[in-house]
Amino acid sequence: MAAAVAAGLMLAAGLVLGAARGGHVPLLAWSSRSSLWPPLADGYEGHVVGEAQLGALLGPALEQGPRNVLLFLQEKLSLEDFTAYGGVFGNKPDSAFPSLESALAGAPSSLVLPAVQWVAATRVPSLLKEKLGLSPLHVEPGTLRELRLNASLPALLLVRLPYSTGSSLMALKEVLTSNDEIIGQVLSTLKEEDVPYTALLTAGRPSRIFRDVSEVATGGVGRQLLQKPTPAQHPPVRYPLTGEPRILFWARNFSVAQDSKWVDLTPLTFGAEASVDVSGSSWSVNDSRLVLKYANVLGSPLTVTFHMTSRWFPVSGGDWFQLSSLELVVPSAVPTVFNASQVTAPRNYSWHCAYLSSLPAFGAQLRPRRASPPWAVLLQDVQLQGFNVTGLRFSYASDCAGFFAPGTWMGLLTALLLGAIFTGGLHLLLGLKTMDRFDDPKGPTVAVPQSE
Repeated sequence: MAAAVAAGLMLAAGLVLGAARGGHVPLLAWSSRSSLWPPLADGYEGHVVGEAQLGALLGPALEQGPRNVLLFLQEKLSLEDFTAYGGVFGNKPDSAFPSLESALAGAPSSLVLPAVQWVAATRVPSLLKEKLGLSPLHVEPGTLRELRLNASLPALLLVRLPYSTGSSLMALKEVLTSNDEIIGQVLSTLKEEDVPYTALLTAGRPSRIFRDVSEVATGGVGRQLLQKPTPAQHPPVRYPLTGEPRILFWARNFSVAQDSKWVDLTPLTFGAEASVDVSGSSWSVNDSRLVLKYANVLGSPLTVTFHMTSRWFPVSGGDWFQLSSLELVVPSAVPTVFNASQVTAPRNYSWHCAYLSSLPAFGAQLRPRRASPPWAVLLQDVQLQGFNVTGLRFSYASDCAGFFAPGTWMGLLTALLLGAIFTGGLHLLLGLKTMDRFDDPKGPTVAVPQSE
């Protein structure tokens, strides 16, 4: 029995792991209004978006964007749908309607999430209904013109797209091409009527796509809509600019927002074309300030200050540095100050984290000192060192990630459970004892008298 239970648990664990690997769907969103999403084009490689983060990303855009929202809900969709059949969602010279790829490229605002938990994707219609206060209206592309949409009356439109899993790969490719035609037809109608809109494409569950062997062997998979080039590695910001550096700062993406209007400061901060001024920075043995001055951000100068301090901690028997505050200052305005008590590392180390942000969807390690701050900050793949810098290379990084990842905990708990079952079964087997007395089959039988 113990072996059967153990086998059942192993089978269940395999099913859970298999579901976890394949339970992702992509989500694409674009709008005719600009500055609805922060510039996070490189922030989702290998990252799976959950329900809370998806709501945090879509919520502000739905509240501030156009009131006409269009949801393309395909029956099933996976990232392989875009990569296995190159060109089905791309530009087609013989088509009279724009493709999904051209719509994303030409949209003032766009958001591409390659991996969203399919459970979170199923909540998208409910999220739209909650944010807009409208029930979704199922429409067909041919009947869209009869609705007479306009910018003053909000509308939530739902267009369902089919998905075929037939034996023929060409049949599936034709279905996806037809879906792209439907998307283009709907977008053309909205453009002709000059209606501002926000559109989303996702699915309720993932699909299983198998590439054509001949295409894979020849490498002819065409263009990949969600493929993103590997970004070039820019050098870190240093202070001072000459001589031995004292402070180093690097981030893959550095973005700020004022009243939900996002600006990407990465090209202004890093690389050969950077225009940031760090001359106002300062350094001492126990206090360092990295001051980044930008000439024009959203129409006014902006100063961003990283204030780091070093303290001796008797418990650990060593010095630790901490990012005491992150300050954003514009002329004639109250400074926006964020506390960052969680950003700490040994003095001899640098500090690294996947995200350093004031947004709850990314951990909110930056806590504002006053309620409802006008500015928001988002740094992706950030590394910072304010003390014991030697050369232009960061010291060993103290990462903000926990020692045990969720997969590690799942493996440990599964191993402990199986070990407990095995130990209990072995204990039962070792506790078996033979009988000390046996019946003699050759002895006299027991006579039971019967009464008449």
